[in-house]
Amino acid sequence: MGAVAVVEVDDGVEGPGSGADGPYPCSATHHLSLDAGSGARTRPVERIVHFMRRLTVFVMSMGMMFGVVSFANSEETTAGRCAGLTAVKLEGAKVTSAVLVAAGAALGDVKEAPGQGPVGKLPAFCRVKVTDTPTGDSDIKTEVWLPVAGWNGRYRASGNGGFAGDIYFGDMAAAVAEGFAASGTDAGHAGMQPTFALGHPEKVKDFGWRAVHDMTVQTKVLVKAFYGKPVERAYFAACSDGGREALMEAQRFPADFDGILAGAPAYNWTALISASTANDKTMMATPGAYLLASKLPAITAAVLAACDGQDGVTDGLVGNPAKCGFDPAVLTCMGAETDACLTGAQVATLKSIYAAKVDAQGKHVFPGYSPGAESAPGSWGVWIVGKKPGDPTLMMFFGMGYFRDFVYGREDWSLADFDFGKDYRVATEKTGAALNATDTDLRPFVARGGKLVMYHGWNDPAIPGLSSVEYYDGVVGTMGKSAADAAVRLYMVPGMLHCGDGPGAADFGQGGASIRRDTQHDVFTALKQWVEAGKAPGTLTATKFVDEDETKGVVLTRPLCVYPAEARYVKGDPMQAGSFRCVAP
Repeated sequence: MGAVAVVEVDDGVEGPGSGADGPYPCSATHHLSLDAGSGARTRPVERIVHFMRRLTVFVMSMGMMFGVVSFANSEETTAGRCAGLTAVKLEGAKVTSAVLVAAGAALGDVKEAPGQGPVGKLPAFCRVKVTDTPTGDSDIKTEVWLPVAGWNGRYRASGNGGFAGDIYFGDMAAAVAEGFAASGTDAGHAGMQPTFALGHPEKVKDFGWRAVHDMTVQTKVLVKAFYGKPVERAYFAACSDGGREALMEAQRFPADFDGILAGAPAYNWTALISASTANDKTMMATPGAYLLASKLPAITAAVLAACDGQDGVTDGLVGNPAKCGFDPAVLTCMGAETDACLTGAQVATLKSIYAAKVDAQGKHVFPGYSPGAESAPGSWGVWIVGKKPGDPTLMMFFGMGYFRDFVYGREDWSLADFDFGKDYRVATEKTGAALNATDTDLRPFVARGGKLVMYHGWNDPAIPGLSSVEYYDGVVGTMGKSAADAAVRLYMVPGMLHCGDGPGAADFGQGGASIRRDTQHDVFTALKQWVEAGKAPGTLTATKFVDEDETKGVVLTRPLCVYPAEARYVKGDPMQAGSFRCVAP
């Protein structure tokens, strides 16, 4: 073979070091050995090494360049795929816009619905706007948000509140941030006023059931067009009117969703609004009968004195108001009227608010409100009573708007015209088919594997908590207990007001924009596990935060029992859920 020559080539590149840092010196001199017949052989080898070095740099540069191009092409492809959704055919509807929203981009045109948090920075998503016109008088606006990366294969829809009229973008944003495809609708009109219904029966149907169903069907079409595959699991989560929409979906369109979370559902709309309007009529009909907001602290104190300890501990909460048996007569003024007592007429008014409403034949129509949190911020003083007779309240707003615009089509209709028996009957005949979700036969929904979780605050000042108990009991009566247990859950929350807040522990992941937690502390996560893993929800844990702000610390925790079980104190710190256990009634 002959002698071996060593050629030293300094490539001028600082590479990984020798010794502990690597096999080559920092200013690498690479030693190449070859069979050298003469010293002249060293120059070609040196040229080869330099050539190979330059080729390597060229290839790396081209790779980086093509990587950038590939990334840019990927963005262009995604934007094109998103924009292409404008060509998707939807029955009775049209995609009016489909735009790729960059990660972290501000959404300046997004209007937040009441009670919704701000829409924060989101991952990139395709924002689709749809105008749905199922009838000549319909104008339903829907948005569908499709995350570009990290789609989890699922779809979560949000509902509405009150008279609808807004899209709940905060709920949609939270869903997208969690990897869901999301959608929301204004239910067929803009603004949360009832006047849209005046002379527009088709818009009443849009609001009642059609908008949400159409939104769901359209979203599934758009999801398949964008991702190239269908939705694997679909969920609906909403409260109040959204809870009514949730039950409407389970009853009339059992194939739309696999899991439904229905909070404080206004499912018996005609009875609810008729009953609350009857309360307004009672307070205004007789001089001195009006229940002043200044009396509420005395009422709550009397209720707690009578019923607080029934769950084994005195903690400022009534565990099960249905068992309270509070008699407002204990507050009757013995002398001059003050805020600490009630006149005889006010006692009668309070009894009427607590009592169920019946028709002329004595048949039960709708339950009354539960005692125990009348004076809480955001409770009766906002929804039911004012500081003086005639003060506007939220339930009066709903009652007057509903009967004027939905039922009678008369802007001059007044409370003085109201007659409970007659007006409840007329309201149901005219709007019940569009608005009421009272069917307790959920067998078609259950047969395809659907799961329904309901929740309701015992001290809800808008929609009586007992209404959800009545619906659940109706489902059990229709389907049988074993069938209901296999697919339906109800959680009644002590001390919770409308959809959340109140003196009790009222945070358990029910909000659309809630921070997701484990199945013990998050009812939506528990529902999802039930649908996808077959593990039914059991006892949950609810939390009350300081000022309803989880960043400020925890006030107390409480178990949420699967109805009809209820929490009873056993021993230990009464501010901790572990000190209670769920017991059968």
